[in-house]
Amino acid sequence: MSLSVWIRVIRLKFLLASVIAVSLGLAISWNITNEFNAIHAVLTMIGVVSLHVSVDLLNDYWDFKRGIDTNTQRTKMSGGTGVLPEGLLKPSEVYKAGIGFLIFGGIIGGFFVFTFGITIAIILLFAILSIYFYSTKLVNWGLAEVFVAIKGTMIVLGTFYIQTNQILEIPIFAGIVVGVLSASVLFITSFPDHDADKQKGRRTLVILFGREKASLAYWGFPIIVYSIIFIFVITEYFPVYTLLTLFAIPLVVKSGMKLKSVYADTKKMIQPMSATISFSRICGALLILGFLINP
Repeated sequence: MSLSVWIRVIRLKFLLASVIAVSLGLAISWNITNEFNAIHAVLTMIGVVSLHVSVDLLNDYWDFKRGIDTNTQRTKMSGGTGVLPEGLLKPSEVYKAGIGFLIFGGIIGGFFVFTFGITIAIILLFAILSIYFYSTKLVNWGLAEVFVAIKGTMIVLGTFYIQTNQILEIPIFAGIVVGVLSASVLFITSFPDHDADKQKGRRTLVILFGREKASLAYWGFPIIVYSIIFIFVITEYFPVYTLLTLFAIPLVVKSGMKLKSVYADTKKMIQPMSATISFSRICGALLILGFLINP
């Protein structure tokens, strides 16, 4: 069995969202306390990435079982991985791997629950339940983007709490920023899957809005991101260096302008999807850098 097939179904490039969220939590804790627990940081990263792998694997499994991925026009950024429709893996293998990563991530989370108590227990319980029911319930209820935004917030806050044993406004709102960035990626990559998702009972935001209105609603994501950054810089909660995130604006403008004319054309959607993913990752990386720079 080829390792490249598993890398494909795991969607390795999309795991960067969780890496960024954990890294941001670590950067904020360092900015505030000048302390760093390397062992806890490594365990947090492994646990979070494992849970992210789990949700991707289970999503591929359930999309195949529901016949969604067999009706989509797949691209590198949408339409599923294609591993199951092409018969490269058995559905049972993908499902078992997804549950395995969920258990593994849960075990690491259990260590932190034992160490830090109820706060991490709440975050872990939310993660496990939402991951397992993401593809069968949350997406059907139109909550996929909301889940992703909350997930990002929880990762940053949880990472910060493990390092500092504190809950502060800064990691919560910084977490919302990276959560919304990740939600923007999910939002735009659901445009090409609109018809297949709708036919099989999914209710993504693109389906709820309709593609034309959704192309306008896209601008809400960067507006939320930069509103939080500006407000928290002005109130001196965020370092002024977090304004480095402004350098990512051309990417989201490029994506938004292109989206309004190509939202119904899957092939032409590749450019705005790619630009949105780049915006999300670069903006997140610059936000981390902004917290790490100390004058």
